Amino acid sequence: MDYLKHKGRNFRHFISTPIIYSLLIPIVIMDIWCEIYHRTCFPLYGLPYVKRKNYVLIDRHKLKYLSFRQKLGCVYCGYANGVVHYCSEIAAQTEKYWCGIMHQKKKGFIPPAHHAKFLRYNDKKQFEKFAGKRK
Repeated sequence: MDYLKHKGRNFRHFISTPIIYSLLIPIVIMDIWCEIYHRTCFPLYGLPYVKRKNYVLIDRHKLKYLSFRQKLGCVYCGYANGVVHYCSEIAAQTEKYWCGIMHQKKKGFIPPAHHAKFLRYNDKKQFEKFAGKRK
């Protein structure tokens, strides 16, 4: 709620609001498409479903001390950030299933937490041990 500390920026906030809310369309599309992928492919891979309720939570709009505009923003942020987090977890589970090899170390790159259990980058012996050497 840092915006409350910045008095006198109402015009700037007004200008940015349509840009922020315009993301709702691609987020809804991503939500639908990710769910189709999740419900179709995970059973084919034998992967357990990711529980949506653990990632998407919309509850702050129930706070009586918030204005209508703040409640609307809280609904939007709860949905948008929850869906992105949910889809990110689905993508992480997919990456673990299909790849499971760390990226090459690059300055400034922040690897996702799930990469911690991946095989080291460019470690052929570790890969062959994991996969079983095939001839």
